[in-house]
Amino acid sequence: MKTLLRTLLSLALIVWLGAEIFFPFTARIAFRTLRPDTHAAGMIVRQLLTILHGMGLVSGMVALAVLALTSALGIYKPRTVLAPMGLVILMIGFTVYSQFGIIPAMERDRVAVGGTIDAADAANPARVHFETLHQRSEQVEEAILLLGLATVVFVAKAETERG
Repeated sequence: MKTLLRTLLSLALIVWLGAEIFFPFTARIAFRTLRPDTHAAGMIVRQLLTILHGMGLVSGMVALAVLALTSALGIYKPRTVLAPMGLVILMIGFTVYSQFGIIPAMERDRVAVGGTIDAADAANPARVHFETLHQRSEQVEEAILLLGLATVVFVAKAETERG
């Protein structure tokens, strides 16, 4: 049981962090390949980001459940799982914010400028807002990745202090 739970925890973190690490490369390839059609590239990246968020939310829930179980079963000392649980909750919160706050707002801005952001004037308020949200989205994904790396460190610390 201990090995199964620790394996599930590791897999949940690997899936989420792996997706977070490789997402920028995938996005860069989409934009490089479709350079003349940034609208199509943006739509592809949006779909990929939605998949990434779904993976993150499932992985986060699995990680939280496993951390709670490992603490309850005495696999990890209860106090050693508080930090990773808190960090995973923050990661989930940022993911929810990005998926259900930022992405829909960016879509509203895209529609407001006629469907293609690049075709809008750089001073158009909807385009300016879209660009601001795009930067915020990148910062949120970076924060999720950093929180995930910190979670891995705290899980490793919990592993060394097993009960």
